[in-house]
Amino acid sequence: MIETAIRTLKEIAATIPQTSPGVERQMLIGDMTSKQSPAERSALKKLLDSYLMHMIKISASDIDLGGYGSSGHIWYRVYGDKKPDRKLGDFTPDEFSLLIQSVLVERQRLFLYENRNLDFSYTVYDGDKMYRYRADAYFDLDQLALNMRAINATVRPFKNLELHPGVARELSLTHSSQGLTLVTGITGSGKSSTLDSIIDANNHSVDAHIVIISSPVEYVHKPDRCIVRHREVGRDVLSFKEGAIQALRQDPDIIVIGEMRDPDTIMTALEITDSGHKVYSTLHTASAVETIDRVIGEVPPIEQERVRMRLADTLSCVISQKLAPTLDGKVVLAKEVMMMIPSVRAAIKNNNTGEIYQMMAESGDLGMITLEQDLKRLYLQKRISLETALFSSNNKRRFQQLMNLGD
Repeated sequence: MIETAIRTLKEIAATIPQTSPGVERQMLIGDMTSKQSPAERSALKKLLDSYLMHMIKISASDIDLGGYGSSGHIWYRVYGDKKPDRKLGDFTPDEFSLLIQSVLVERQRLFLYENRNLDFSYTVYDGDKMYRYRADAYFDLDQLALNMRAINATVRPFKNLELHPGVARELSLTHSSQGLTLVTGITGSGKSSTLDSIIDANNHSVDAHIVIISSPVEYVHKPDRCIVRHREVGRDVLSFKEGAIQALRQDPDIIVIGEMRDPDTIMTALEITDSGHKVYSTLHTASAVETIDRVIGEVPPIEQERVRMRLADTLSCVISQKLAPTLDGKVVLAKEVMMMIPSVRAAIKNNNTGEIYQMMAESGDLGMITLEQDLKRLYLQKRISLETALFSSNNKRRFQQLMNLGD
């Protein structure tokens, strides 16, 4: 079946004229795709689906294909390392472009041509099992490329986050009905998985209404004790900001904003938290202190003082995390946790965020921990190497001091 699908792909690609370059060529391929027969479209979808199902067999987190940079191969990331799978064959740029566009609808293609990028979700059904992927299609030297990241079919149990009981209470609607919680980290650090664990814990423990605004929707939560609404940006709602504002009229208890990616979304998140709701979101920052500085620095200077005060009043918890390679070749969550105790609120209001790291280091009894302290814990538990712990730390000097190492 796969051989037949590959033959179909190559036969269709061979008919693409060589006259049109760049975006015009992609538009031509898109036009050909829209005229495919149902059998051809089905064959190409099954071909892509087979490459995605292969991810499960090899425990891959990501697949990459297409564009100049792939050199005609399909690449997989397995436990941190991204390598081509040469057994899957060689493909031309047009073949990859055809394969990518064959799983898009017309509206998505038009968006891709205009914006040179498209975020979307994709689902593969294998019997009664459903596998979901977060996808990003983009241009690479006029050629189409695609990354797909596997979305966990199950949620990581909340207890596996290994959070202090005081932090767990703060994340639960049962114990705290308002406040802003931020889960932060670099790309690929597991922010979405942590956020899903928190949502899942609330879904199974409290009677409430959860509204999730995401781009795209990744894990789909099955309602248990909560009504859970999933609103995908670009499909169900126009933007994070619009989704958050509209959520206020939908009688929510928890509002999840997939990412605070611009000043408008940041201001909206602070405003809806200030109105008495429990809000969760993510941010691309490497530490808790950097998160505070980033939120304030994202808004215009004239607004920064007001945002600093509002952030100090509404923020309840920041979890900054990384995925560190383990000794057995897998990954483990290393995290930094900041709770909003009075001294932290005062440091934010007085623009003394540089003092917060030491407050975190000295407040373990309240659930706070620095990344360097957590890496030390993982090293002492013999889960990661000393070299990995040092490499993963945000502040190498502080980690060396913590471990009594020389420079």
